[in-house]
Amino acid sequence: MRLGGPVFEKCPDPAAWTAAVKRLGYRAAYCPLPPDAADDMVKAYEAAAKAADIVIAEVGAWSNPLDPDPAKAKAAIEKNTQCLALADRIGARCCVNIAGSRNPKTWHGPSAEDLTKPTFDAIVQTVRGFIDAVKPTRTFYTLECMQWAYPHTADDYVELLKAIDRKPFAVHFDPVNMIWSPERYFHTGDIIRDFLAKLGPHIRSCHAKDTTMSDKLTLHVDEIRPGLGNLDYKTFLKELSRLEPDVPLMIEHLKGPEEYTQAAEHIRGVAKEVGVAL
Repeated sequence: MRLGGPVFEKCPDPAAWTAAVKRLGYRAAYCPLPPDAADDMVKAYEAAAKAADIVIAEVGAWSNPLDPDPAKAKAAIEKNTQCLALADRIGARCCVNIAGSRNPKTWHGPSAEDLTKPTFDAIVQTVRGFIDAVKPTRTFYTLECMQWAYPHTADDYVELLKAIDRKPFAVHFDPVNMIWSPERYFHTGDIIRDFLAKLGPHIRSCHAKDTTMSDKLTLHVDEIRPGLGNLDYKTFLKELSRLEPDVPLMIEHLKGPEEYTQAAEHIRGVAKEVGVAL
């Protein structure tokens, strides 16, 4: 697989960007351009990435297509369509977003309506809409699992793949977002193996985080830097290594360059221990 993460340096051109990615020891990167980037700029970054053997892992379309406010939902739908188009133009492995939420206050927050059949059906229609509008030929649209929204288990994702029924719909894997109970927290290796067994060939990109559960009442589970939590990274890396070799593992949600360096060091250390190449 290929380890990647964000670049904090200011990069005025494609050559500077690829050099910065290489200095971090990454072989995968987040898309460095906005959805409205000109075609010549997109082509220049794509060419630079290929020349440097860097895989552009994903274009993030972070927004809420299921927002109960019609204007906000419309804006999110437009953003997802534009981001999917950018992913196709630049040859990214995927465009990724959460499915959305009916929460009226927070775009990624929980709602009593989220894990319901009407919301499942709405997700199917919105994702089909993105794909049918763009008709991507080089990339895929994917959904990141969430604790309180579809898809939140491997079985949910299998059902969505069947229901959406579009070849450019694929899978994003973030195991930390699937840890939402003590049973799952203490058996993260089983969660990872189950997901890979059911969905492995469809995975386009992955996120690297960690998870910790405290005694703060009531149940309280937090994200934390890789290496400081309970996620079974040995199983995570060994299972991912069974997939095709260009699958990116992208570090995210840390505070700054130092934390990303520490996270990368931990992941590389575990990879060396289990005999996995990054």
